[in-house]
Amino acid sequence: MELGLLYEFDVPRPWAGDHPWGQRTAERQVYRDCIDQIVHADKLGFEAVWCVEHHFRENRSHMPCNEAVLGALSQITENIKLGFGVTLSPHEFIHPARLAEKVATVDLLSRGRVQWGIGRSTPMEQTAFHVDRARSKEKQRAAARTVVGMWEQEYYEEHSEFLDFPSRMVTPKPYQYPHPPVWMAANAIDGAKIAGRDGLGLLCFSIMQPLHELGPMIQAYRDAQKEVDPLTGVITNKVGTYTLVHCAESRTVFEQNRLWDSMWWWYKNIAEFMLAWEFKHLPPEEQDKVFPLVSARARGEFDITQFDREDMVIVGTPDECLEKFLKYEEAGVDQVLCYLNFGYLPHDSVLKCIELLGTYVIPELKKRGANRTAGSISLAIEKSRTQAPRTW
Repeated sequence: MELGLLYEFDVPRPWAGDHPWGQRTAERQVYRDCIDQIVHADKLGFEAVWCVEHHFRENRSHMPCNEAVLGALSQITENIKLGFGVTLSPHEFIHPARLAEKVATVDLLSRGRVQWGIGRSTPMEQTAFHVDRARSKEKQRAAARTVVGMWEQEYYEEHSEFLDFPSRMVTPKPYQYPHPPVWMAANAIDGAKIAGRDGLGLLCFSIMQPLHELGPMIQAYRDAQKEVDPLTGVITNKVGTYTLVHCAESRTVFEQNRLWDSMWWWYKNIAEFMLAWEFKHLPPEEQDKVFPLVSARARGEFDITQFDREDMVIVGTPDECLEKFLKYEEAGVDQVLCYLNFGYLPHDSVLKCIELLGTYVIPELKKRGANRTAGSISLAIEKSRTQAPRTW
């Protein structure tokens, strides 16, 4: 199993000062620190960094232009893959030609390190861009098909329900041939099935549910892949799951690092966001189901250590984190996207976390994976010897 990173560029309140300087000063520091952390992770063997696209998410995700961030990273990193996690793809967010251009440009700048994720966001952003929410899944898939056509064909033309586009050469073409691997964000079984049938990688999360509840979603994805009808020119059969991660030499420094405060901030913030922006868009039966849990979290009425005990987050010493990562591997996860910079964690504690994961956990995961592979090969050889007649 691989370890990747997920970055949202959180800018938690309170900011040190009123408008305009409080926000600006905080954002300057966050951008500088996060870039330093990702460069550090590149040197320590992390597989990928996934950068979000979110708009108007004050206090949390201050990264609306992931193409700019990934373009900058392409010039100061060497090995780490650069993931669009994700681009908001329904047509109202962005014209497919612009989407094709910006993803291909980063792929060229990075010499083929791009992983492209597609998504459709949530009502808060959708309503601001006047996205047709009822048809956003259709539009997302249609846009992905269009983008791939613009990459694969010298000149591209389309006259469809969602797009009227004259014959044009869309430039540049991606570095990777025929194009970068495509992933899709999903948070429910129906979405996982779509990703599987379309031959896309699956991006999901454990951060809001116990790890064991991921199993049915991953299985639905794997089952759907058996009847794959590729949406693009590259089939990707991988599951990436993101969660909060904090690794330290000892749990005694958790208070000093403000870990529990930071986790509290994250969960309380997401609950407040859901109540303010998302709740009214849920069907009544879903509102009845989630309201007691979400409203309790918004009021701060929860035990933050529960998320640690249920492996919804991965925190602890290197050995403890390794054991938790192995549970994710057993659940069928191919890459854990480590959300390392959240809340009030000091910059140096995040750098130390990256160092511990890179120098101990990643090598140990690779070693155990190699041992399992060797064991499987040995077992296959032994079976062939016992089941087939020997020839001399």
